Amino acid sequence: MMSENEPKKRGFFSRLFGSEPEPAASPPTPDAVPPEAPLADAAIAPELLTGEAVPLPIAMPDPAPVQAAPVPNTPVPVPEPKRSWWRRLTEGLSRTSSALTTGITDLFTKRRLDAGTLEDLEDILIQADLGLATAARVARAVGEGRYDRQIEPSEVKAILAREVEAILSPVAQPLVIDATKKPFVILMVGVNGSGKTTTIGKLAAKFRAEGRSVMLAAGDTFRAAAIEQLKVWGERTGAEVVSGNQGADASGLAFEALQKAKAAGTDVLLVDTAGRLQNKTGLMDELAKVVRVIRKLDPEAPHAALLVLDATVGQNALSQVEAFGDTAGVTGLVMTKLDGTARGGILVALAAKFGLPVHFIGVGEGVEDLEPFSARDFARAVSGLDEAA
Repeated sequence: MMSENEPKKRGFFSRLFGSEPEPAASPPTPDAVPPEAPLADAAIAPELLTGEAVPLPIAMPDPAPVQAAPVPNTPVPVPEPKRSWWRRLTEGLSRTSSALTTGITDLFTKRRLDAGTLEDLEDILIQADLGLATAARVARAVGEGRYDRQIEPSEVKAILAREVEAILSPVAQPLVIDATKKPFVILMVGVNGSGKTTTIGKLAAKFRAEGRSVMLAAGDTFRAAAIEQLKVWGERTGAEVVSGNQGADASGLAFEALQKAKAAGTDVLLVDTAGRLQNKTGLMDELAKVVRVIRKLDPEAPHAALLVLDATVGQNALSQVEAFGDTAGVTGLVMTKLDGTARGGILVALAAKFGLPVHFIGVGEGVEDLEPFSARDFARAVSGLDEAA
């Protein structure tokens, strides 16, 4: 038996908290804990307070993934083979060649050759925008030694292809990048909607594929969409883009871009410009200013001035070449949207009248749909002949 003087043995709660709890008191709730309560009181595990065991959570296995039942007889998609350039070209020029070849076939089927037939042939060629000079040249070639006899439509098509190729061969020249000029400055000009900004992106992709460093100058400061479009092309091709705010001075931006390209040792600088109608004097004067400002840094720049032409405008392309040639010193042509017109013969008329190099033609929206110009391929495609014939 314990004596009165012997210290009373402390219980569990007394040892834990320093004092014995009142028997009738219920466990304190979190709201009842005073602000000055020690931090350790709130951190006590509940099993220590209640004496009850708390079961540990049991990890449940992840459910097995549900697999869709196979659909019987489902065909496996086969990727479409990449089309050759010849196929893209012939498909793109199909509207032009169809108009020509249908007219030629209807005219020369079971009909003897006479002056009236040749006049009708000239009309067909003029309607396809080949131009008066080309139409007269082809008609003379067809009529030579064949009067008063029947001639097959296929023979007329072959003569057409031969004459068109002869006109185009002198202007089918590749765009040569002079590696001694860093950067090689290419100024892109054209009217609204000709496809100028898209063409810049495609050219940037081609130059990058050749291992050249490229910088793009977003000089079409009138359209915010053009600036953003060029930035997208810059991201796709890994080309740096120099841009400003909408409405910024285009000549100042071109000057800044040339400074940066020189400092970075960039191989090619492509300068976009705002689309402008060739009969708007103020806008054409602004383009001339861009050229003057560029030449303050490099007297030989731009080293190439490419006019982007929309084939669907037909004869209006002739006046565009004249106006932009006088203002920007156009050195070469890029013809776009040949796949959207029956008037693709305008390229022949341009070659016959101006003799400017034709560097590229476009027959679609993809990067692969802009290719260096080939006189023979174009002549045979527009005449409806096979590639290997």
